[in-house]
This record gives sequence, structure tokens and C-alpha cells, in this order.
Amino acid sequence: MDGFDRALALLPPELRRAAMGLGEKERKAAEELRLRVGCEPTYLSPDGERSFWPGARIAAKDLETVLEIATGASVHSSADSVRRGFVTVKGGCRIGICGTAVMGDKGIAGIKELSSVAIRIPREMRGCAGGIFPELMRGGFSSTLIISPPGVGKTTLLRELVRLLSRQGNRVSLADERGEVAAVWKGTPQFDVGPHTDVLTGAPKAESAMLLLRAMNPQIIALDEITAPEDVQACKSAANCGVKLLATAHGDGVEDLRSRAMYRELLDAGVFRRAVMIKKENGRRLYEIEGLA
Repeated sequence: MDGFDRALALLPPELRRAAMGLGEKERKAAEELRLRVGCEPTYLSPDGERSFWPGARIAAKDLETVLEIATGASVHSSADSVRRGFVTVKGGCRIGICGTAVMGDKGIAGIKELSSVAIRIPREMRGCAGGIFPELMRGGFSSTLIISPPGVGKTTLLRELVRLLSRQGNRVSLADERGEVAAVWKGTPQFDVGPHTDVLTGAPKAESAMLLLRAMNPQIIALDEITAPEDVQACKSAANCGVKLLATAHGDGVEDLRSRAMYRELLDAGVFRRAVMIKKENGRRLYEIEGLA
């Protein structure tokens, strides 16, 4: 069963049958299935968002059914995941959730009255780093920052580099806050992240990085999407302890990051020695390595 079929298995029967009508090309290109109450069901691909059942309208019950299937009819047992706005299920699918937030003393305590869900279609791309991995390993691996706009393939490349580094015997600790890299389900990564990789999921990246640093004695810490000042400080702390880093950031390139104060602090601190830029041309991903030292 491929990633698209795993995503289909989460849909109510009528929606599943409609999505099965997509052609092979559309199925392979699909990155997400999106369901919004009162709107047509859609799939997201590099070409944009398109309906897979024109004229249909999603009902609130459809979203409830998706969540029931995803949690094995036990939404209560997945309350912590729902509170964070997503649920990771067996096979690597991640379901993003929107609705009415229920607030508690420590922030969002839950989500009710679901209004939309986004089912991320899980796909591994083994071999996608083959063209750049030898260069990244020349002289030994140095801390590397992967940069690209959203939706171009940062997480996919990060996962593959983690796998390759781990297979070479490096102790890699992965701070997988949203479960997108390893897609851990009941303690087992649904994606191959290598035999020497320890995964901490469900906690903020900065806290995860510090816990992994103290508890797992890593040689490399990997984390997806540096987005907050706390993440920057965690990277600096890890680097000061002699640990190498592999991380991602949203941007159009190194100069774009330097134009933003948070990333400028990170780059000026010399935490990362190399950057990998990802671009898409004619549907193909292109990788460019730039030294930062």
C-alpha cells in the first residue's frame, strides 16, 4: 500500500471512492487531501489545489469520521495529539485539524466543532540526496541548514539525510515535533530514519533538542523548521557542546535568511557551516550547496 492508498483509507467510503477516480499521474503528484465543511473535497499538488469530487460538499460528519478512523474510534485516547492540532497514524499519514479551540489554563486544551482537515500523504524519496551526500560528507559532515520555500521538499531531504548519516554509524537524535520526519506511531517510526537514530516526537523543538543533548549523547541533532528564537538558542547551545546540527528553514536562500533578524543571529553565530538550497524547475528538485564559514 502506497502513501496515497494509506490516505484514502482514512476517508469515509463515498469520498474514498471519489478520490480513487483520480488518474495515476494525479495520484502520484498529490501531497495532501483537504476536506472543508461546506466545500468540495480537494487534493493538493505542485500544480495547486483541485477538487476530486466536483459538486460534492463536505459535512461535519465526514470530518468526524476521518478522526474516528484515524484514532481507531477512540478520539479520547488521542486527546494530546488533537490538542496540538494533528494526529499521526500508522503508515505515516499526518492529519492536520482545524475547528473551534477549547482554551484551558495552559493554552489550547482541545479542538471541537471541526471545520477542516488536511491529510498529508506520506512519501519517502530514498535516493533524493544521492547527488549531494558525497559532497556533504567530504572532510566529514559539518552542520548543515536546508533552505527552501514551503512545499519544495525540505522535510523529505532532511529525512533522507538523517537516514544516510545514521546508516554510516553516526548517532543521530531527531527532534520531530510534529511527527512529519519519522512519523512515529506507538513507538515505531513509520519512515526509515536509520538504525542509529533516536526520535523524540510531540514536544517543542527547542525543549526536545536540549533533552536529546542531555539524554542520548548524540553526534548529530536533526530538527525540522527553525521558526522561533528558542530554536535558535537551542541550536547555539548544542553547537557549543560540540554536537553537529542538521536543520531546515523557510526561505529563498541565504541572503533572504540574513534579511531577517532571527536567522541573521543564527548565521552570524557560525552554527552552520553549509547550506543546501532547494529549488524546483520543470517539476524537478534541484539542490545547491553553499559554504557558510
